[in-house]
Amino acid sequence: MVHSISADLPKSLSSIVTKPLFVMRLNVLPLQIIGGAEGAFRRVGVVAGGIFEGERLSGEVLEGGSDWQIVRGDASTQLNVRLILKTSDGALIAMTYQGLRHGPPEVISRLERGESVDPESYYFRISPIFETAAPAYLWINRVLAIGAGHRMAEGPLYSVFEVL
Repeated sequence: MVHSISADLPKSLSSIVTKPLFVMRLNVLPLQIIGGAEGAFRRVGVVAGGIFEGERLSGEVLEGGSDWQIVRGDASTQLNVRLILKTSDGALIAMTYQGLRHGPPEVISRLERGESVDPESYYFRISPIFETAAPAYLWINRVLAIGAGHRMAEGPLYSVFEVL
């Protein structure tokens, strides 16, 4: 008889628990198309700013972040983003995340044209980590987060959750 390794997992290993960290809206300038190897291409979006709001931290996203994307041969978009968050009390927090966006071709085509689509009609997820030296926010250095995104014409909107 074969015993399944998942049969007796403790609760902490059988599900993931999260709590809201913040909602963030980014303003991204028009994408710069760089190109790339056959079947995929690179493009970069410069982040012109944004805002984030949450129970434990809120503030603005500073100008100058970047969103390096690879549009893969399967039409999915892989994100590699670096931002600087400035909290309402002046602390600076580096936020980096990887992400993945994909969906039905007709939905992705509409997104690429800047049209509004239902965020439930495609997959858009991110996995942020943070870094700061600000004493009031040292706790965020030890947070792994996940987020769900929605791409709008001016840039993405994310709901970001702390993984407990």
